[in-house]
Amino acid sequence: MQEFLLFVKPIIHYGLHFVFPGFIAYFFFRTQWKKAWLLLLATMLVDLDHLLANPIFEANRCSINYHPLHTYYAMFVYSFLLYFPKTRIIAVGLFFHMLTDQIDCII
Repeated sequence: MQEFLLFVKPIIHYGLHFVFPGFIAYFFFRTQWKKAWLLLLATMLVDLDHLLANPIFEANRCSINYHPLHTYYAMFVYSFLLYFPKTRIIAVGLFFHMLTDQIDCII
């Protein structure tokens, strides 16, 4: 079972980061789904804070509360983006990104 999880974990993780935002964009922002998908993908830039870690990548590390832009404090700031229509899609992308990274912490 452990070997299966090690095989499936990156597929689930990167599928949730790149493919599933397309579904979110299509179903919730249908009139401009391509623009919404690109904005959701742009929220992947939050992973630039991984460059501050040593080592930069560690397969079994939980990003939540380890990297500065993945902390609960940062998520609190992201919640304010929900209140403004022009930044709402970015907030959705950031929260979905955090949820995806949280899954890595429990698998």
